[in-house]
Amino acid sequence: MAFAAAGILILPAACTSQNGTAKGEGQSGNDIRKPLNIIYIMSDDHSWQTIGAYGHGLIETPNIDRLADSGILFTNSFVANSISGPSRACLLTGKHSHKNGFTDNTRTFDGSQQTFPKLLQQAGYETAVIGKWHLTSEPTGFDYWNILTGQGDYYNPTFIDNGRKKVIPGYATDITTDLALDWLKNRRDPEKPFCLLLHHKAPHRTWMPDLQDLGAFDGAELPLPDNFYDDYAGRPAAAAQEMEIGRHMDLVYDLKMADREGEIHTSTGLEGYGRYMYSTSEDNSGESLTPGRMTPEQKAVWDAYYDPIIEQFKADSLTGKALAEWKYRRYMSDYLSVIRSVDRNVGRVLDYLMESGLWDNTLVIYTSDQGFYMGEHGWFDKRFMYEESFRTPLLARYPGGFHGEVDALVQNIDHAPTFLEMAGVTVPDDIQGESYLSFLRTGRTEKGRHWRKSLYYHFYEFPGEHAVRRHYGVRTDRYKLIHFYGHDIDSWELYDLRKDPSEMHNLYGDRSYRRVQRRLHRELDRLQEMYDDPVREELSGKI
Repeated sequence: MAFAAAGILILPAACTSQNGTAKGEGQSGNDIRKPLNIIYIMSDDHSWQTIGAYGHGLIETPNIDRLADSGILFTNSFVANSISGPSRACLLTGKHSHKNGFTDNTRTFDGSQQTFPKLLQQAGYETAVIGKWHLTSEPTGFDYWNILTGQGDYYNPTFIDNGRKKVIPGYATDITTDLALDWLKNRRDPEKPFCLLLHHKAPHRTWMPDLQDLGAFDGAELPLPDNFYDDYAGRPAAAAQEMEIGRHMDLVYDLKMADREGEIHTSTGLEGYGRYMYSTSEDNSGESLTPGRMTPEQKAVWDAYYDPIIEQFKADSLTGKALAEWKYRRYMSDYLSVIRSVDRNVGRVLDYLMESGLWDNTLVIYTSDQGFYMGEHGWFDKRFMYEESFRTPLLARYPGGFHGEVDALVQNIDHAPTFLEMAGVTVPDDIQGESYLSFLRTGRTEKGRHWRKSLYYHFYEFPGEHAVRRHYGVRTDRYKLIHFYGHDIDSWELYDLRKDPSEMHNLYGDRSYRRVQRRLHRELDRLQEMYDDPVREELSGKI
């Protein structure tokens, strides 16, 4: 069978960097003559702060780090819209949200539109998506799909296997990996190159660890971020949110403190969520499963761990800062424990690739659909254009390619054109991302090509959970300009990321930054025109 990508993997001649530096070395001698396979592993809400290779010290992730050890650590990777469904639509289409139509999680993805899996199929690739989908409509462009329903459940989740619902016993991260390995070993056509999207539910809220990982971080030192008690001065949108750990993190829904006596209540309307998480259903419909979906045996192990914590919590009767800091430690303990399973299962996939001989002919990517707050600004969740949720981890191992760090500004709209170029497929003109293939190969841009100097971001979902206002903005290697708009707000924020990496001091209107401010406004206008975002025209005369 002839493929469009045949013969394209010879490394290019030496290249020079244009606004993108790299620390490391290129590896020559890649003699692969058939198309590379692609395995794109994406977790949900995995912060870059909680990947060992990024050096924050919160957790060790030895298996995910293997991709950095043998490949590339992208140190400036970002998203275009920091919320799950829209981020996934950006990945599939290579376009910003206003172009792919999936601006927020109330939408339904238009599966008839152009996506990179469809284009890879046309080039002879076999395609599959396994795990979290979260785009409402059924997947298109895939030869095989087996996806979680909605957000998915951590225990005994329901999967939809090419249209057929089935409850699968076990823990979601293990099951997603089991299904992926089964497809790699038994279901795909070994004569075709493949593209597998392996999408984990974890570590999405409500951070329910695998039973074997319960308590893994209970004794860990988890220092409060320096700005945990941010007062949001000069930042009205930051002050108006509803995602503070102290005020908004629910004791039952988030922190599993549902007691047997019913004395601890939830504000979510899901009374008993933390306790009655078992199933009495014997069929595969999933209709009678309660939230959490635990079997009695699983629930017994769960209760043996959480009951003493609940008892001690009730005895301590915490309030004020003591309660907020207790919530932070419980949140971090659960979140980090969930990451252990993700890392363990990434290791299973990498081990199989090495054992099967696919390691030398497969591009492996690890990333997340966006970043997440680990207590910075006192928060959990995402949505904002501030660094912790705007950033996303990105580690890649390209056979025979570059090994080291790359600090070029890359974004999740860039995956689609990268995969297409790697497969020898002409990248359609309407794709808005840029291929970072040259960074995978050599750590540099192609000779004569200038890499982007700024990124565009636009968040739409208001009113919505956590009350984050709509906003758009531009980020360069040093500065960030954000406009919050609509409803009850019209405010601008400017940050010098070199001097203020935690984004605590809004410099908009500061006389000493007038030139920077004007320059950023011009760059923002340029990006909105280039990406054809109609927001400026829509806002004209309304604010």
